Amino acid sequence: MDRVKLLSQNHQQEKEEGEGNNGRNEGTLLKPFMGVKARRLASFRTEVKGDYLDLESNAFLSDILSKRGDQKLLFADRIIKLTGSGKIKQRAMMITDRAIYLADMDSCALRRRISLASIDRICLSKLKDNFFALIIPTEYDCLMASTRKNEIVSILVEATKIKPSYEIAVVFSNR
Repeated sequence: MDRVKLLSQNHQQEKEEGEGNNGRNEGTLLKPFMGVKARRLASFRTEVKGDYLDLESNAFLSDILSKRGDQKLLFADRIIKLTGSGKIKQRAMMITDRAIYLADMDSCALRRRISLASIDRICLSKLKDNFFALIIPTEYDCLMASTRKNEIVSILVEATKIKPSYEIAVVFSNR
């Protein structure tokens, strides 16, 4: 029992330290989740890199962005996409200041481009999991999983705050 109290005290101290830091770090990345979502202990001390796919050395992915006129890359990493039929697909996710790109690395094909303006909200559970759903009213929704979910959600919220015409809402529900 004392060990649990000690862990929770350390956990609280880490949260307070993270809130006091300036710049784009863990404190700012956790804002959409404060007090609502249960978090895994490993997710509190993570490095924020942004480009985990090293797009400069990957010609296929950098061509996708250059053909569509996107120049500012905010995030790039491998994610797991769950299809409507229950299949699991591994995709490369790239977030720019205008859109989200989902590419298949095995077949070197762009599978989907989602405009940031078309995203209505991001749904998350209150549990300690890596799943998130992008709710898009004009198209089909997208259920994904990533170990960097906190970074993805925070980047999407920050990217849409710049444009006052659209802002992505973050919804927590266990339904």
